[in-house]
Amino acid sequence: MNSKGLKKEKKWILKSSESPEAVKSKRKIAEELGINPIVADLLYTRGFETPEAAKRFLYMESEMLCNPFDMADMEKGVLRVKKAIDNGEKITIYGDYDVDGVTSVCTLYLYLKSKGADVSYYIPNRAGEGYGVSAPAIDALKDSGTTLIITVDTGITAIEEVEYAKSVDVDFLITDHHECHGDIPAATAVINPHRPDCAYPFKELAGVGVVFKFVTAYEERIGHCSRMQAAVRIFAEYADLVAIGTIADVMPIRNENRIIVSYGLKMIESTKRLGLIALMEAAAGKNEQSARSDKRRKRTKITTGYIGYTLAPKINAAGRIRSAELAVELFLSNNSRDASRIAEELCSANKERQNEENKIMQEAYLKIDSENMADDPVIVLDADGWHHGVIGIVASRITEKYSRPTILVSFETASGEPCDSDIGKGSGRSIKGMNLVEALCYCDDLLVKFGGHELAAGLSVTRGNLKAFRKKINEYAMNNLDKDAMIPTVEADCEVSLSDISLRLAEELQILEPYGVGNPIPNFMMHGVHVNEISGVSDNKHTRFSFGQDRQTVSAMFFSTSPASLGIYNGDKVDLIFNIDINEYLGRRSVQLFVKDIKPTENQDIKNEAEHRRFEEIWNGAHYTRDEKILPSREDFAAVYRYIVASVRSGNDVIAHRDICYNLSHGHEPHEIGYIKLKIIIKVFQELNLVGIEEIAEEIYRFKVQYSTSKTDLEKSSLLRRIRSQMDFK
Repeated sequence: MNSKGLKKEKKWILKSSESPEAVKSKRKIAEELGINPIVADLLYTRGFETPEAAKRFLYMESEMLCNPFDMADMEKGVLRVKKAIDNGEKITIYGDYDVDGVTSVCTLYLYLKSKGADVSYYIPNRAGEGYGVSAPAIDALKDSGTTLIITVDTGITAIEEVEYAKSVDVDFLITDHHECHGDIPAATAVINPHRPDCAYPFKELAGVGVVFKFVTAYEERIGHCSRMQAAVRIFAEYADLVAIGTIADVMPIRNENRIIVSYGLKMIESTKRLGLIALMEAAAGKNEQSARSDKRRKRTKITTGYIGYTLAPKINAAGRIRSAELAVELFLSNNSRDASRIAEELCSANKERQNEENKIMQEAYLKIDSENMADDPVIVLDADGWHHGVIGIVASRITEKYSRPTILVSFETASGEPCDSDIGKGSGRSIKGMNLVEALCYCDDLLVKFGGHELAAGLSVTRGNLKAFRKKINEYAMNNLDKDAMIPTVEADCEVSLSDISLRLAEELQILEPYGVGNPIPNFMMHGVHVNEISGVSDNKHTRFSFGQDRQTVSAMFFSTSPASLGIYNGDKVDLIFNIDINEYLGRRSVQLFVKDIKPTENQDIKNEAEHRRFEEIWNGAHYTRDEKILPSREDFAAVYRYIVASVRSGNDVIAHRDICYNLSHGHEPHEIGYIKLKIIIKVFQELNLVGIEEIAEEIYRFKVQYSTSKTDLEKSSLLRRIRSQMDFK
């Protein structure tokens, strides 16, 4: 292990360009829009290279809304639904069980209800039925009187199922946003921007985004109003649901999605939708009674992060652990008591999901280690009985950890004994550089079915074909996936100095919101700042910093990372990549950084390596000079001993080597103890058994003080005598 510590080093990429043309364009954007040059730099880096393009992005001008009738089959779909409503046909909305599917079902159901439709909904059970349309479900809906099935967020691969539906006199209208591979189902209408023959210019709508375009088109055509009037009406009613589904399905927050999400987040902040209110209260740990009594409560700021990391997992938990219909009931609820009950049940299901996720994750890591899969271009894992609703999340975690595509497959034996005909349901996640759907197309002959997006997909495979599938998808990756894509990277939008960081800049950055895929939270790079202080938070689960540069300081947090894993110490000079945020506490607002990655500056790293190398030379018998200040005096031993005793008495018995050096040099009574000198002192303490020392990680010690009133004779140390004999007095 080297002096860079335990943290796996990542490749840093700076996206900002300093070419003469780029500098000129960024200056022009800043001047014409009256914004901070750093914000102008961010806009340019994100592809808005003129003041006009930057302005359109920032102010979301209405012309960014595309004509819904540019989508293939939109007119056919609108007319078929109009006919069904006019004739009193029973319509069933057939959805998916994730957040996108749930919000799609709710949006279309509420809209069609408002138009007087006889409408119901159906979402297959993830465990029993699996993803997509099935013939048994069609039979059940036919028996209930349904003559028109409208799919939302699913259906694009249902070729055989649509043909079967025709044979029993049930029409299909498909709305979907998943990639098309192969033929298109022969439905009455297939509305999907990914159709090869679809002229719609924006391809990255969520499933609920496609539903939004459909109901907007219906409102325009049947309501006899302008496109803008139709959009305003639909936004006013359903933007919250459309935004939640778009964020949860990790769609790029640009073009139409940026308008949808921006409007939807504002709507959620003052929402009157009982189910959404109940879910936010439950997520905050408030019950119905306390929520009612707290009239002055300040609502959580609604951001894409809040939706993605707080609300979406709880909505998703319904389909993963219980039934997705529970989440639909929440959003359709007109009773606050029922809404609160369902919201609490979703929070409970989410906790159950987290426990199941942790269990599967530990099993998966053991499999990767025991079967030496960490170096495979694609990690393919399988087991009997893994929860189908959780394996996708675990696949995502593994992809993040190992920087390579991951597929988890769960088998359930039909006869009690495993056999080759058992069908396993799989969920996969990919990385930039490998389109997962294209990779699965390559393996089509070995799969029962599959579908999804570039970076996430689902599949079914027999147990007998799994080994061949693992081999073939790795073959595809070896031929198509650049090895550099598997190197963990962290990108920075632009480089700044500590003097650039201010509350004003943090406030101005908010004009770039809402953030998400395609418009991520800005990452900044900074070089050569000093670590004034580093400490652990929450039992060292997180790390708190104070950084300084040219008399300016700023506080920072590095979440889910312990100080011991960083190899960074007080007094070090470091480079970092970070986000800028505003911390609000007791009415005061200040700038805070969220560290994404950190490493010693090149000079610091060279210095650390040189010290480490020099100690090894001296330890192995090399001579040194008095000027190197390596040989410890009795006062040096005493100072280190007092520091260790004081630390242990205060409850801190685990201390890093470099922290001891820094803290002794910057304490109330500064005492200069260098790296090599301290190494010698520690070795002598161990030899003479003056202090119990366990090195629990590289140069991180756990101390146990053995108190004694008698003086120690340091001359008993053969090690100290040997080191002293190596000093060159010339």
